[in-house]
Amino acid sequence: MLHFSAESLAALKERAREELLAAGDTAGAAGVTKFQALSSLMWRCVTRARRLAPDQETVCRAAINNRGRLRPPLPAEYFGNTIYAISTAPVLASELLARGHGWAAAAVGRAVAAHTDADIRARVKAWTAKPVVYTLRYFDPNGVMMGSSPRFDMYGCDFGWGKPVAARSGKANKFDGKTSLYPGREGGGSIEAEVVMTPEHMALLEQDEEFWAAVSPDAPRAGKD
Repeated sequence: MLHFSAESLAALKERAREELLAAGDTAGAAGVTKFQALSSLMWRCVTRARRLAPDQETVCRAAINNRGRLRPPLPAEYFGNTIYAISTAPVLASELLARGHGWAAAAVGRAVAAHTDADIRARVKAWTAKPVVYTLRYFDPNGVMMGSSPRFDMYGCDFGWGKPVAARSGKANKFDGKTSLYPGREGGGSIEAEVVMTPEHMALLEQDEEFWAAVSPDAPRAGKD
């Protein structure tokens, strides 16, 4: 479990914005978000840790909420599980690492922007015509998957015991390259990332200077010194 402070995320976002402006992509720079910046960091650093061959392709996927994207939108309180996995276009590992942080953030942004009402309805129609049960084998072993959401109020769940000490997701649906995002316990826009990688790849990620420059010290927790 890794912690990213609000300040660290703001710096990641600003770095992506500056790179895009320098490349002349004013639209991409204007639309970059903290989620895109963090996804870019994970995608590029995990790809580097895996030491993919230059000509191997990789993608960044993300679980995305359909409620507000439908027309008319579903209410926020809709109880059903209405999400889809979006994906960037495949890119060579060498190009992803050479292009930089801002370029990767913009690629994630384009995938998010393309997930419209029409896209959702087309997916529903295609699935209805040919139903499929999704399993872990459908995920690209060279890609990364961003799941959960820092918008979920994990630490607002008080069952009479006080504020939770930590939020974790358990071992279900885990695979190499899966990252689950939660709000930081201290709030304020911080994020906690639960990262799943093979021991070999995790050891290399732990040596990645770009990655660890963005990771923040753990926030203080109740019961910890």
